[in-house]
Amino acid sequence: MKTITPLASLLGAAVVGGVHCGAAPAISKQPPNILMILADDARFDEFGYAGNKIIQTPNIDKLAARGVVFNNAYVTTAICVVSRASIFTGQHARAHGIWNFADPVGHERWQRTYPHLLRASGYYTGMIGKFGIGRKPEHLPSDDFDFWRSRPGNLSYFDKSSPEHLTKRIGDQALEFLSTAPANKPWCLNIGFKAPHAQDKAPREFPPDARDEKLYKDAAIAPPPTATDEAFKKLPQSVQRSEGRKRWLVRFATDEMALETTRDIYRLVTGMDREVGRILDELEKRGMLENTLIIFTSDNGFALGDRGMSDKWYMYEEGVRVPLVIVPPRGAAKSASKRIDDMTLNIDFAPTMLDYAGVKIPEKMQGVSLRPLLEKKKRGKTPAWRTEFFYEHRTLPKMIPPSEGVRSGKWKYIRWTSETPVTEELFDLEADPNELNNLAGNPTMAETLQKMRERCETLKAQAGGSL
Repeated sequence: MKTITPLASLLGAAVVGGVHCGAAPAISKQPPNILMILADDARFDEFGYAGNKIIQTPNIDKLAARGVVFNNAYVTTAICVVSRASIFTGQHARAHGIWNFADPVGHERWQRTYPHLLRASGYYTGMIGKFGIGRKPEHLPSDDFDFWRSRPGNLSYFDKSSPEHLTKRIGDQALEFLSTAPANKPWCLNIGFKAPHAQDKAPREFPPDARDEKLYKDAAIAPPPTATDEAFKKLPQSVQRSEGRKRWLVRFATDEMALETTRDIYRLVTGMDREVGRILDELEKRGMLENTLIIFTSDNGFALGDRGMSDKWYMYEEGVRVPLVIVPPRGAAKSASKRIDDMTLNIDFAPTMLDYAGVKIPEKMQGVSLRPLLEKKKRGKTPAWRTEFFYEHRTLPKMIPPSEGVRSGKWKYIRWTSETPVTEELFDLEADPNELNNLAGNPTMAETLQKMRERCETLKAQAGGSL
């Protein structure tokens, strides 16, 4: 991609990111540093702060204690490439147009992403780990970052370049970035962990760091409540025959397989947590922690045998709901609540970062800054907020049945568009949080069903219209 020369820094010679050990923290009036940490396929409930009593995530738990936990964070499309494109652009897939793994981000599209806009405004920018869009080196915007340690594709936990686990290497590279960040610029570091994503088709699909092999070896991890044959039989026929079931057969088909798969996934999450701890310690050592906006989240969720399925893709909660912890810069007012129930989306991260950086948010960004929620105590009232969102999945339609729908506070409507006739699902999430009782065929729900159909069409048009 064409190299973009940054505009003159808005800060002049102000010292922001490169405060060294022993120096006073940067003042809050300066634009903050930004640390974006993205896990891969991490469920919303795979962390101690989320109530998981088995998994060990002490550093992310500390991050949650220091910052704000968003209880209802979702993605607009639950697959790596589309979700990452939505995070970079702040747009639904219908707007940014990236649906497949081989789709390059493209020069014109990249100009509207938060990393480009931050760099053009004077930020020192870095990308480490999984980028996740495009399969060829020339597809990657490597020359539009000051510090680049990424490669195309899904990456491998172990490869010939290093005997160390990929998660450890990513942590080392993050520390390298912090050591090279210039003292006269704020910085934005994007970390794309592969963990806990599978090493697809490998003999051991979720290989942990050797240091974590003994973790959870005796842990009795209960399967999800919907990991039953009854729940599987309620799925539409196209879903029952899909890639999610095929992957379930090699990961969760027996109790022993399910337990070992889940233990390995937990080991990968704990390994990632260790690197998060190293990075936070380095930030504190260098005096950067106080003036850094930190976002920890995942590109989508993951089914651990839920409904007799594996992976994400489908609009059920285990696939579309993600962890989200945000720590505002210390100088900013904190939320009145440490846990926020308002519905947030992955398209909100880009405008949030630009807002805190003092950079104009492009009109084409469809997400909204989360700053009003993070600072609502300062503003003296709870801001009006979204109560629903549009979901869509069209990637790999021969493997994953296309779907679309609406998730509101009480209702979830799913439409499986490849079935003839189209199959619909309607769930009352208050009465049926596990989404097991499909009300779409219930005559008493006809009015509600029609309203959700209409909302789906309206929100789809707002997301970018027809394809």
